[in-house]
Amino acid sequence: MASELVAVASVEDETAGSPLRDVKRKISLQGCEICDREEAKYRCPRCMKYSCSLACVKKHKTTFSCNGIREKTAFVPVNEFNDLHLLSDYRFLEDVGRLADCAARDDTSHRPKTNKFVHFLRNRARKHSIQLQTLPIGFTKRRENSTFFSNKEQKFYWHLKLVFPHSHAKFTEKRVPDDKPLCDILKPYVDPQESDPVIRQRLKIYTMSPQSDIQILMKVENRPHNSTRYEELDVNKGLLDNLKGKTVVEYPTVLVVLQKLKTDMVILGHDKNKETNACSEDLIKVSSSEEEGEIHDSS
Repeated sequence: MASELVAVASVEDETAGSPLRDVKRKISLQGCEICDREEAKYRCPRCMKYSCSLACVKKHKTTFSCNGIREKTAFVPVNEFNDLHLLSDYRFLEDVGRLADCAARDDTSHRPKTNKFVHFLRNRARKHSIQLQTLPIGFTKRRENSTFFSNKEQKFYWHLKLVFPHSHAKFTEKRVPDDKPLCDILKPYVDPQESDPVIRQRLKIYTMSPQSDIQILMKVENRPHNSTRYEELDVNKGLLDNLKGKTVVEYPTVLVVLQKLKTDMVILGHDKNKETNACSEDLIKVSSSEEEGEIHDSS
């Protein structure tokens, strides 16, 4: 029973030289607020009601729907704040820190998704020609990934990260249906009318550009660091169609760029002419050298 007993002290009257005698020093001279007949012996730490006995304590809990536990986060005016409140707040912070430390040490709170779930996602992705790869336990992408597959609807709900390099901004979309077109996914970000005002201001360079100038790219995985390449995605198709034949590490990350702004990104399919011309030049050089060799042989 969380209550506060009346303090009893023994004092000595030194001035009168009288012998020791017990004097009851009461914390409060209030009477019992429940029965209103006896002197108060207890005070509820929560509602501060005075009571005289266990029966009155129980009755006050029922009458006032009080649990008798002190409310540690209750508001206290500055003019009423004292050392006891300071000590109470300090102990409360200690308890919170202790609980947080225990939670951090609990292995069950760090338990990742089961291997069965991960294998299920991989197999489902493989059936749609998507090479889904997962990272080891402890990686940030593994921990924040919220992708799942709905057996009822037979579709993926992807965890999607949108990167806007020209505005140095990143956003995360959760539970994105695999059949939702990319243009609809981008509307809350780049559409001049439908986008959020705060996001619109941050992505001002995108919202002021024509929609036809927006290009969506995805990094090609499993390539050397010095040979980074990107693939262009179709804005009119959903994630499922765009991810077919590609490798995805945990969840897709797409880059939204503007074609009018020059970047150092090498996009697959956009430099084929250059590669073809380079190959043609090499062939010409080889054929010319062979002809020179034949001329020298004939002479």
